[in-house]
Amino acid sequence: MSNVGEGRLREALAAASRRMWERGWVANHDGNASARMSRGRILCTPTGVSKADITADGLLVLDESGKVLSGKGRPFSELSLHLAFFHARPDVEVVLHSHAPTATGFGVAGRELGRPPLPEAIVSLGADVPTVPAALPGNDAVQALAPYVDDHDALLLAGNGVLTVGADVEQAYLRMELVEHLCRIVLVAEQAGGVKGVPDAFVAPLLAARTKAGLGAGARGRVEPGVVERVKAQRAPDLERVVREEITRVLRGRD
Repeated sequence: MSNVGEGRLREALAAASRRMWERGWVANHDGNASARMSRGRILCTPTGVSKADITADGLLVLDESGKVLSGKGRPFSELSLHLAFFHARPDVEVVLHSHAPTATGFGVAGRELGRPPLPEAIVSLGADVPTVPAALPGNDAVQALAPYVDDHDALLLAGNGVLTVGADVEQAYLRMELVEHLCRIVLVAEQAGGVKGVPDAFVAPLLAARTKAGLGAGARGRVEPGVVERVKAQRAPDLERVVREEITRVLRGRD
């Protein structure tokens, strides 16, 4: 993240790692986090360390191939999944991977979250949150992930948790939080009589609002200068207003 100082980036990534542990999204040595730095370098958590114990000074610096340039320890075995996003998506600055229990349960069951059940979540995450088929770490996992990299900011990994990306640490973390929250909502809705999802007619305008806001892969190369910075500064009510306006516009068009 060329516009963020290394010290601030280290602190933010370490804090996100500890927050994942505090939320119960990781246990033992589960989970990992990485961020793009300037000059083709990658900052990441070391393997074999509880996310509760990650510190800013304990992070590793890697080159774009995954070779350690500085820091003690080794990169995690699933680094190739993170590198796949960094190599393919210039808009991705941070990748987080956790075993958030509800979302991980979906993947263990071999099911998808699919279309997010709330309009705001479609703006935040996109049209669907699919489940990547199970694969062993390494080339097999990268091949399984490849079809999803270009068009998704959040993925369930069959038997391996949830992966989210973002333009900064906070965005990737909030997307992780949202995926776990949505999976819990879906489970409750199923027990209460079934999921009544977002109507098909709402999806296109919500995705248009997502692109206009500079969110996700669909906005690459089509965002006017300064939009991303303005979106990052927005508060939740502003995003909710955009969603309400888009839904109202669709409903009026159906009258």
